[in-house]
Amino acid sequence: MVLSTLDRSDTSTEIRKLQYEHTARALDKNDGGKSIQSVDRALSIIEVLSLSNAPLMLSELSTLTDLNLSTCHHLVKTLVRRGYVVYSGRGRGYSLSSKLESLSRRTARGFHLVEFVTPALRELNNDVRECVQMAVLRGSVLVTEVRFASQMPSQADTHGAPKLHAAHALALGKAILAWLPETELARVVADNGLKRFTDVTITSLSGLVEELRMVRRSGFAFEDGEFHPDLVGIGASVRDTSGAVVGSIGVTIPRRRATDAYREYIAQAVMKCAKDISGRMPAGCFI
Repeated sequence: MVLSTLDRSDTSTEIRKLQYEHTARALDKNDGGKSIQSVDRALSIIEVLSLSNAPLMLSELSTLTDLNLSTCHHLVKTLVRRGYVVYSGRGRGYSLSSKLESLSRRTARGFHLVEFVTPALRELNNDVRECVQMAVLRGSVLVTEVRFASQMPSQADTHGAPKLHAAHALALGKAILAWLPETELARVVADNGLKRFTDVTITSLSGLVEELRMVRRSGFAFEDGEFHPDLVGIGASVRDTSGAVVGSIGVTIPRRRATDAYREYIAQAVMKCAKDISGRMPAGCFI
């Protein structure tokens, strides 16, 4: 039986969800369990507050960070005591202070973004030999700043294809969109629309929101034939040392090579590169 476009879209959503979960578990296993849970949870609280346009109640923070109420309360109290979060009083909730912005200004230096990221991206390109790119969001359009072509044979070349309004269909785009405040995400979608490039492109706002939730939870973004039917992309956001998202990096591979094991290998390489760049990028320079 031939599937309708709607059926194919629903099926691809479930497939992508399984791919996110499968790869995320594999990456967690390979990471060796080195992360400090309390630090990770505190940073999750900071990130959730940064995405909100209004103060959040403790119960809302608990839900959004998947923390139980007691744990969330202790972590938030610590962040308030250290000056990173402001408590506005009973019934008013919590919000970020300006302390992170103040800290970021201490290390701001005038680097050129392309010059800064090029060595790391060239190294990634030499390591995986696949197409490597970095993109940023300029206003509401996705712009490729750096690109190294694939060193492997028979890779479909989409460099000339218009990507400015395709953030919703590209791993590079989704890795940035996932961290936008709701109002900014709405503006980007309103300006660009949700154009269908293939049968599995996400074309509904609810579908995109669910996809971006998986990106935030996994720490990486998938693009599985959504922009070009023969290509799979994996991307990760790049941040400066204040935590602000500057752009994203990603690797594109042909579908015929996109086994689960290879996707995990590429995802691990992309996230390692993004983490390296983010750890060295001075705050406030490229935003």
